[in-house]
Amino acid sequence: MKKKTIQSFTDLKAWKEGHQLVVLIYKITEKFPKRETYSLTDQLRKASVSITNNIAEGFGRQTYKEKVQFYYQAKGSLVEVKNQLLVAKDVGYLKKNDFKQLAEQANNTAKLLQGLINKSKSFINR
Repeated sequence: MKKKTIQSFTDLKAWKEGHQLVVLIYKITEKFPKRETYSLTDQLRKASVSITNNIAEGFGRQTYKEKVQFYYQAKGSLVEVKNQLLVAKDVGYLKKNDFKQLAEQANNTAKLLQGLINKSKSFINR
């Protein structure tokens, strides 16, 4: 079986999982109180989009050193999302099953992102 070549950032598994996380966050935060629109809802959405933005930007960079820098930025945004999800859960904005689904998606994204970082780092100084 022939391996599929990666032509675009949208072919990256880490981006695909991150994108699913973004979509879930947008859907679930629709249920947050309206008073949170410009605080926790907005923060969660911006941080989640930042994950996929940084993966995309890293993909578009020329050197692996630059790529890794942006992938680490994505990882930082992902940790930020995880923190915000805990806050949302603890203040009662997230149901247990929604939190579990989002946490699992965030963890899947984190694993794939770390793999992307490790693989990209292996090409530095070759």
